Formats: sequence, structure tokens, C-alpha cells
Amino acid sequence: MKKTLVIIPTYNEKINAEKMLQEIFNLYPEIHLLFIDDGSPDQTADIIKKYQPTNPHLHLIERSGKLGLGTAYIRGFKWAITNEFDQVVTMDCDFSHDPNSIKEFITALEKYDLVIGSRYCGGIRIINWPMHRLLLSFFASLYARIITGSPFTDATGGFNAYSIKALKALKLDGVFSIGYAFQIELKFKIWSKKFSFTEVPITFYERTIGHSKMNKKIIFEAVVNVLILRLRKWLGTL
Repeated sequence: MKKTLVIIPTYNEKINAEKMLQEIFNLYPEIHLLFIDDGSPDQTADIIKKYQPTNPHLHLIERSGKLGLGTAYIRGFKWAITNEFDQVVTMDCDFSHDPNSIKEFITALEKYDLVIGSRYCGGIRIINWPMHRLLLSFFASLYARIITGSPFTDATGGFNAYSIKALKALKLDGVFSIGYAFQIELKFKIWSKKFSFTEVPITFYERTIGHSKMNKKIIFEAVVNVLILRLRKWLGTL
């Protein structure tokens, strides 16, 4: 089996992190799991550290503060490349992404370099979201698709998988999106480099513990950065 790393950024996810690591290792004991914690005041990192002595596949990177989702994933990708992993899965810690779906992503990576977990492929599968959140997400993906010309039905989702070959081909230090716009930027750049991709239908569940990190600043960044991506593609400076 290819060497697989699951990357999960965390901020104040103490309860979810413990449940998530237990479930992932129960399902996939051979997988490696990397948490990237941005100095959570609730001591999320301490919970993860508690399990590390008995599990060599559990890894933790601690950062000094809230540095952004995009920078967390870039740090994780570089760590995966340095430690010679073959493929990477990214997901949220709040169980909005079902760990049982990881096996489908890994299977798809046998043929593709980018696997997108899509909430909108073949219909909408979002559980317990208020209508305004659903519309915001749906039209954000539609906006990204129209402006960039990319074919993805779900450009903003965070449940994805990448081959190391695709990640190595990117200029990771040149990724400029910090918030959720990072998801759009990374997919767009991989697609622009002609790597193969597929979309896997997933069901998205609203978190039951903790609070969403979405805010107006993140939304504004996504709107602007999609336009920047399109411009840079025209100029050949991606």
C-alpha cells in the first residue's frame, strides 16, 4: 500500500481531535495522521500528545497562533514531501467529513492525482446547514467555476486528496491564499498543470461540537483571490 498521510488543521478542537484520531486509526491503522495546531487555547495539542507515545503514526506540528488554513496545509504538504509520503488526504476535524470516505479517496488516487470530495456532484448532500450557508457555499463554487474556467462542482470543499507528484509540481511558497480560498487556489493550480482529477460524491455534515471558522474576511478573500487566479493564468504567472 502507498504511504498515506491525512492532514488535519486544528484550532480549539480538543473534543473532536480526540474522537477523530481514535476513529481514523480504528479504521486505518496503517495510515499516518498529522495534526497542525495553531496554538489552541483549549489545549488541543495536549490531547494529541497524550496518544503519541503509543502510536508512531500520529504526528503533531504546533504553531504559535492562528496563521490561516492555507499556511497550515502548506506546512503539512512540505512535511509530507520531506518524509517521503506518496499521497495526502486533507479533511476537517469537526466530523463534517466522514472518515469512512477516506478509503474511497485512496482507491481513486490509484488513477488520479487530485481527488475532490464534492458536496454537489450528482446532487446536493449537505446535512443540517441553514439555507444561507448552503447558498453561500453553492454559489461560491459556481462563482469560482465561472471565473476560473475550471470544471469542479465543488471548488471550495476541504475534503480532498493529492498525489505527492502533483504537490511537488506546485510552487508551494507561491500559494497566496490564507483562508478557505486556499482550497480554490490549490485545485485550480493542479488542474492548470494538466494533472488528472476526479470528483467523489460525499455527504457533508454540519459540526455538532465547536464553532465554524467562517467570517466576512474569509469570504472577501475568496472573492478577490479567484479574480487574481484568473488574471495570473492569463498572464502566465501561476
